[in-house]
Amino acid sequence: MQEAPPPVGPPAWDGPPPPGQAPVQRSTMEWMKGLPEKVSIRWRLTLTYGALVFAAAAVLLLSVYMILGTAIENAWPTLDTGLPPNLDRLAQDSWTKWQQLAVANARNALFNSAFLALLGVGILALIIGYFVADRAMRPVAQMTATARKLSESTLAHQRIALEGPNDELKELSDTFDAMLTRLNIAFDTQRRFVANASHELRTPLTINRTVLEIALSDPEASEDLKALGRTLLEVNARNEKLIEGLLLLARSERELAVRKPLDVEEVAQTAVEQVMPFAGEHGVTVSTELVSAPTTGDPVLLERCISNLLENAVKYNIPENGKVWIRTGMAGSGLVVQVANTGQLVPAYEVNSLFEPFRRLHADRVESAKGAGLGLSIVRAVVQAHGGNVAAVPRDGGGLVVTIRLPGR
Repeated sequence: MQEAPPPVGPPAWDGPPPPGQAPVQRSTMEWMKGLPEKVSIRWRLTLTYGALVFAAAAVLLLSVYMILGTAIENAWPTLDTGLPPNLDRLAQDSWTKWQQLAVANARNALFNSAFLALLGVGILALIIGYFVADRAMRPVAQMTATARKLSESTLAHQRIALEGPNDELKELSDTFDAMLTRLNIAFDTQRRFVANASHELRTPLTINRTVLEIALSDPEASEDLKALGRTLLEVNARNEKLIEGLLLLARSERELAVRKPLDVEEVAQTAVEQVMPFAGEHGVTVSTELVSAPTTGDPVLLERCISNLLENAVKYNIPENGKVWIRTGMAGSGLVVQVANTGQLVPAYEVNSLFEPFRRLHADRVESAKGAGLGLSIVRAVVQAHGGNVAAVPRDGGGLVVTIRLPGR
C-alpha cells in the first residue's frame, strides 16, 4: 500500500476565507439591512441627534412660512377708491393681485433663505451631535478601556469607579465593578484549589509508589506479589499522569504567569528530543522542518503543548512504519506550528470534540490505556492563554493535521 505523502504547502487554513476567494454577492436589500450593523453607536447617536434637530428646524421654518403669508394677508390694507362700480372692481382686482404677489415674493424670499439656513443648521447639528455623543459615550469608553486592561493579576485592585450622578451608566459601572469583585474571588479560589490539590493529590500517590517500589525490591517477595506490585505501580503511574494533566490544564486556563521572549523552533526541538525515545519504542519516524519563529510566552507551557501533540501523534499512529511530521515557521505576522501523523481515518465531524477533556476518537469518557484524554485539551488551553488558536483537520490517508497559530514577537 502506497503511503500518503507528508504535509506540504501552507499550513492548514483555519481563519476567514482567503483574500483570493470570490466575495459573496449581496442584493441591495440585504446590503441596506446590514448597514445599521456597520455604523457605530457614536455615529448612530450623532445621526439621530442631527436628524431630530433638522426635523425641528424644518417644522419651525414651515410654520414661519405659513404664518408669514397669513400675516401679510391680514395686514394688507383695504382699498377704497370711490370710483364707479366697474372701475372700482377693476381696481380691487389689481389690488388683490398685488397682495398675492407680495405674499408670493415674501414666501419665496423666505424659502430661499430658509433652505440655506436649514442646510447650515443640519451641518451644525451633526457637529454638535458628534460632540454630545462623544461626551455621552465617554463613560462607556472608560469602562471599555478598563475591561481591556483587566487580567487575572489586576482584578484585585483594578476597578472602573465611575463618578457622577446615579444614572444608568453609573449603575452599569457599579454592576461591572461588583462582577469584577466576584471574578477576583473566583480566581483566588481557583489558585488556592490548584495549590492545595497539587499537594494533597500528589503526596499520597508518591507515598504509594515508594511503598510499592520498596516491596518489589524485597528479594523474599513472591512472584504473585511482584506481579501485583507491578500492576499497582502502573495504575499509580496512570493516576499520577492524570492528576498532573488536570493540574496542568487548570494552570493553562489561567493567565500566563511567565512571559519572556523565546523561539518556538528551539522549544519544538526540545520537545522532539524528548519524544524521540517514545517514538522509537512505537516504531514511529519523526520528521522535522523547523524554522525560526520568535514569540513571547511561557516556554514550559509551550514545550508541554508541543510535546502533547507529538505524543498523541505517536500513540494514535499505525502499528507499523508510522510517520510523524512537525514543522514551525512564520505565516505573515504570526507563527505556525503544525504536527501531522499517519493513523486511522478520522471523521471530520469528530475532530472538534477531540479538544474536549476526556474525549477520544470513537469514545466518550471511557477508559483508555493510551491516556487520560487531556492532551489536546491542554494544547487548546495553552494556545488560548498565549492569544492564539488551534485547529485540526483529517489527513488524507488517515491521521490528523493539527495547526497552532500564535502571535509573533
